Amino acid sequence: MCLAIPGKIKSVNKKTKVALVNFDGIEREVNVSLVEVKKGDFVIVHAGFAIQKLTSRDAKEISDLLDGK
Repeated sequence: MCLAIPGKIKSVNKKTKVALVNFDGIEREVNVSLVEVKKGDFVIVHAGFAIQKLTSRDAKEISDLLDGK
């Protein structure tokens, strides 16, 4: 089973295709070469790669489910 986590893009380096993504207060660098993103977008991340853009509503719903709410 694979698990992908939602996060919010804080900044994007267009040259390297690496973004700083916030996951509930924890920030990590993520490869965004598979999706077109900009600061403020929500993405779902698996194994260090952003694999899909999400709406803010979908990101919140997934986060709530993962938090057991």
